[in-house]
Amino acid sequence: MAEDLYQTLGVGRDASKDEIKKAHRKLALKYHPDKNPDDKVASEKFKRAQEAYDVLSDDEKRAAYDRYGADFEKIRSSGYQPGAGGFDGLDLDQIFGGGRGRGGGGQTQFDGFSDFFEQMMGGGRGQGAGGRQRQAPPQKGGNTRHELEIPLQTAVQGGKTEFYLNEEKLSVNIPAGVETGSKIRLRDRGQPSPNGGPSGDLILLIKVSDHPCFRRNDRNLELNLPVSVGEAVLGAKIDIPTPSGTVALSIPANSSSGRRLRLKGQGVKQRDGSAGDLFVVLQIEVPKEADEESRKLIEEFETRNSVTLREGLLF
Repeated sequence: MAEDLYQTLGVGRDASKDEIKKAHRKLALKYHPDKNPDDKVASEKFKRAQEAYDVLSDDEKRAAYDRYGADFEKIRSSGYQPGAGGFDGLDLDQIFGGGRGRGGGGQTQFDGFSDFFEQMMGGGRGQGAGGRQRQAPPQKGGNTRHELEIPLQTAVQGGKTEFYLNEEKLSVNIPAGVETGSKIRLRDRGQPSPNGGPSGDLILLIKVSDHPCFRRNDRNLELNLPVSVGEAVLGAKIDIPTPSGTVALSIPANSSSGRRLRLKGQGVKQRDGSAGDLFVVLQIEVPKEADEESRKLIEEFETRNSVTLREGLLF
């Protein structure tokens, strides 16, 4: 059994041209004869990778391979080139292993592959038994890829998103918890079939845009929270927005900038119903200007609460 060309390159059957090119380049660099002298295994893998790339990087050859698999390999190896305009010099007996025979009335009969030849020759190979022309079965259209950028809120909470593609307005339900690189498939929204079959699929490549306040770290969220000097020193209770609503966060007294407080279960929800946490990082903000009385109070505060901060600070 011939090796699957997609497996040879290590890509999926819906791989883009760019993905196929990158996979081939990676294998070519790894198994190149210059890097693996006298290594027959590496030489064979290099050869198979090149053969796979020759087929899958060409739209016409790839379409034929997707439909006929290893049989396409047999026909290709016998000298047939798509678009060549005929079958001169092509030994059908050799291709089909001697399976070509004569039917009644001297008509040539082929066991299989008729649809392949009809497709390559524009659907008109000739008349079969009973005068009926053999038609190629309907093919599914190709898949289309489209990058869809969504806000962090939608990625975390999920929800319906609308977008335009080729001037057509489409909508999709985003599941909660998706992240940049996630893929969503919309059935029958891809390229139309060339001969009356179903349309291909639309593959949405998700890109999550940055949020002005929140950051995502796997299943957790992080928030830099500005607090005043008084709130940091005396402590406070502050309302914090979260994916599930507003939550009251207690700021402990005598908190410094950089202190991390955790709101458990207020992060990114998972499919099993669990959720990550929200980590709040305190950032003490001071006024841009202070009046004279305030400065005296700060000086008195410093005198009454002196601390050693930079002892041992070395280069």
